[in-house]
Amino acid sequence: MTRVAAVDCGTNSIRLLVADADPATGELVDLDRRMTIVRLGQGVDRTGRLAPEALQRTFAACREYAGIIKEHGAQRLRFVATSASRDAENRDEFVRGVLDILGVEPEVISGDQEAEFSFTGATKELAGRDHLAKPYLVVDIGGGSTEFVVGDDHVRAARSVDIGCVRMTERHLVRDGAVTDPPSEEQIAAMRADIDAALDLAEETVPLREARTLVGLAGSVTTVSAIAQELPEYDSAAIHHSRVSREKVREITDWLLRSTHAERAAVPSMHPGRVDVIGAGALVLLSIMERIGAEEVVVSEHDILDGIGWSLA
Repeated sequence: MTRVAAVDCGTNSIRLLVADADPATGELVDLDRRMTIVRLGQGVDRTGRLAPEALQRTFAACREYAGIIKEHGAQRLRFVATSASRDAENRDEFVRGVLDILGVEPEVISGDQEAEFSFTGATKELAGRDHLAKPYLVVDIGGGSTEFVVGDDHVRAARSVDIGCVRMTERHLVRDGAVTDPPSEEQIAAMRADIDAALDLAEETVPLREARTLVGLAGSVTTVSAIAQELPEYDSAAIHHSRVSREKVREITDWLLRSTHAERAAVPSMHPGRVDVIGAGALVLLSIMERIGAEEVVVSEHDILDGIGWSLA
C-alpha cells in the first residue's frame, strides 16, 4: 500500500483525495475526499488573468488541504492544475503560492494529460462490468473545458475543448455583470451553437459516435444525477455508477434553464457554488448525448482525481 494525496485544481473547484493505493488489487481506498468551490477561473475568459480574490480563495483551500495531508501522513503528493491556470497570463503567481503552501509545484497539465487521468480514474472500476460495452467515451465537464476520451482499456483518442460550465455561463448568460435569471431563448441558442461548434472540433480527432458506453464525470454531471434521483442531500454513494436517461437529462436541463437562482438554490443536493453554472453544464451534457445518440449516461464520482492518485501508486 502507498498512501497518496492528489489535488485537482480546476476552473470552478479544487479537490483533494487522500487514499491508500494497492496496485496489486487495483484498489484505491479513500481516507479523505473533499471539494471546495474557489472559482479560480473567475473572469479569465474575459481578462486573461487570474483575479486576486480568486487566488486568495484558492490559497485558503490549499492551506486547509495541507493540514489534512499532514494529518494522514501521505507519502506522495501531486498537484494538478487544469484549464484556468493554463490560460492565465499571471499563472506564475499561482504557481508560487501553491509551492509556498504545499511544498510542490502545481503541474499545469495539457488537455491530453488531463484526459488520460480522467479516463484511468473513471474506467478502472468498470473493467469487470460485462454489461457495459466498450469502447467507453469518458466526458469530463469542467468549469473551463470539457475533455473527451475514447478508449477500451487504454486511451485511443482524446481532445479538450473550451466548453466548461463557468466559461459558457460567463460567455453567454451574463449581462451587466450578473447572470441572467433565467436566460433568454436567444442566450440559450447562442450557447448551444457554441457547444455544437466545440463538438465539431472534438469530432475531428475523437470518434465520439463509436462509443458504446458514455461515462460522465465532474460536478455538472453528478448534480444532474442527484436531481434525477431527487436526493434529499448530495450522496456520493447513490450517485456513483448511477444511470440517467437522455430524456431525464433533457427534462432537467430544460428546467434548470427556465428556473430562477432561488429555485435552483432550493434543490437540496445543489452545491451553492453550482447554482449559477449548472444550467450551462447540463446543456453541455445533453448536447453530447444528442450528438452521439447515447440513451443514458453512466455517472462516475471517480475521475481525474483518482487518475492522479493512481499515477502516484
